Amino acid sequence: MSEDEANGDDAATEEDAEEQPVDLEAIRERLAALSDDLEGLDSTLEAAETEADLDVVEADLESFRAELESVEVPEPPETDEDEEEDEEPAPEEELQDQYDEIESDLSDLESDLEDQRGPYGEDVVGEIDGVSGTITDTRWTEEGNAELIEAVENFLDELNDLLGSTVALVEEGETVSDQLDATLDTAADTVEDAALDADDDAETIAGLLEATGDLESDVDDATEWTDLEIREQLRREGYYDVLDHVKDFPPEWHALKVHEKQGNVDMILLALETFDSDFMEEHCMEALERMGPEEAIDPMLQKANRRDQAAMRILGKIGVDDEEVVDTLVDYVDSNPNLQQPAFRALGEIGAEDAVEPIAQQLVAEEADIRSWAARALGLIGDTRAIDPLADALADDESDRVRASAAWALNRIGTQDALEIVADYDDDRAYLVQAEAQSVDLEPAA
Repeated sequence: MSEDEANGDDAATEEDAEEQPVDLEAIRERLAALSDDLEGLDSTLEAAETEADLDVVEADLESFRAELESVEVPEPPETDEDEEEDEEPAPEEELQDQYDEIESDLSDLESDLEDQRGPYGEDVVGEIDGVSGTITDTRWTEEGNAELIEAVENFLDELNDLLGSTVALVEEGETVSDQLDATLDTAADTVEDAALDADDDAETIAGLLEATGDLESDVDDATEWTDLEIREQLRREGYYDVLDHVKDFPPEWHALKVHEKQGNVDMILLALETFDSDFMEEHCMEALERMGPEEAIDPMLQKANRRDQAAMRILGKIGVDDEEVVDTLVDYVDSNPNLQQPAFRALGEIGAEDAVEPIAQQLVAEEADIRSWAARALGLIGDTRAIDPLADALADDESDRVRASAAWALNRIGTQDALEIVADYDDDRAYLVQAEAQSVDLEPAA
């Protein structure tokens, strides 16, 4: 036999194998048998009473799925688009539908198996942890705290009765929420230590789940801070206690003015946080700007990070050279003019030496206003590194207003070098620059 003939025989053998028809009837019979087996597994699952019984069913379902997935249903032949819709489906399509129905029923049985398991002791622990999280993540009123304590005490009575334990309220912690959180942690540990069996202790587990359900319901019913109206919240915080009578309306504004006079920063911050009112927010911010209290740094930082100009001004009035404050304000040094002006001023009032270089770069900005603000901020900071760029601005800037600001800044820095630079401009063309030069006193203090 020649090589070509041999190759021809091999090709013919492969072609015959490819063309060998699939035994659709055998697949149909196999799927029918699997369907019957699945009905038997359904009955076995219904009869299962213990976790061990369910373990057997689970193993059988895993084996069944493996066998089902080994069945290969052939793809149906391609059909022409012109074929009428009412024609009989191809046998392969019928087999695929039969396969899909069995797979769907199998998935349902697997879900039923999981639903039939347990409950377990860890389910109780999970419920307790969930309630504990709700308690610690929520702000409660005084009434709410009392209601929570009662709810947890009732739960502990049920827990101790079911487990024969002696869990009691933990009295350590700064707040009621902290104490109840610690108490429920102890309760959860007690359930874990009991090592409850899903079969032998089924009634105990069911009783504990019922008790945790009652606890969750009682916690949901407890009075939260957000359940109160805003005025009631402030009343309970003592916001209105400073009022003997209402002189100015609304009373919140009158109380705000009294709190400012008495230096009650916490009450002003409370009002700022609580009232959803542009009117009250404006007056709260004005009060804080006049007071400049360090207690306002954090809330003002949050607002300044949201481009709030009033908050920037307040940070300047507070005047604390805090790294986070300075970094926040420096972010606006090369921004739009509406944000640059309060940022420059605040950095100057703070005396932020870390801001000298970025502010000095603004002495060559296109807008004269920005150059003037930058010069005055450098004067407020008072760092001698600003002397040279300020001297350049005084000598070369085309705007007399900017030059006057540079002269003022050099006067503020006040070193001998800075003052001598300004003094040379006592006959300057600009009156404001000339006035700054004439105010220089180069005589050493006695």
